[in-house]
Amino acid sequence: MQRVVILGRGGAGKSTFARRFGEAFGFPVIELDKHFWQPGLVPLPEDDWMKVQQDLANQPRWVMDGDLGPYDVLPVRLSAADTVLLLDFPMWLCLWRALRRGGERWDFWWWLITWRWLERPKIRGLLAEHPLVGVHTFQSPKELDQFLSKLTSA
Repeated sequence: MQRVVILGRGGAGKSTFARRFGEAFGFPVIELDKHFWQPGLVPLPEDDWMKVQQDLANQPRWVMDGDLGPYDVLPVRLSAADTVLLLDFPMWLCLWRALRRGGERWDFWWWLITWRWLERPKIRGLLAEHPLVGVHTFQSPKELDQFLSKLTSA
């Protein structure tokens, strides 16, 4: 694992886990929200977003967290990645975490609620187009913690 993409609905803990993973293995952590959202939470135009991702992915090793739902251009990251960690946590957990965090746009809430039915199938379809990328799916934070523990003890 040298180039890791972390995906999942809002509130799943992608950024938090990316930092833990980066610290454990000395990987640079790239939080995609910081590169995608312009002031006022305006999304970056698609062509610009593709270029930014390509530039970020040029590093030899990294962990990138972020799932931008309908705004995303995921194939750029998948083409550079060797591993995807898919956080498929229950909606209630993600909703609770996101509510505690607050400050989200209305379309964030729609994306969070509909992620499993609208976005996850798109992600799975794109992953099928990148068969060399190792995919690990987690149903709970406990499973994710166990995965990291196994990696760090190996």
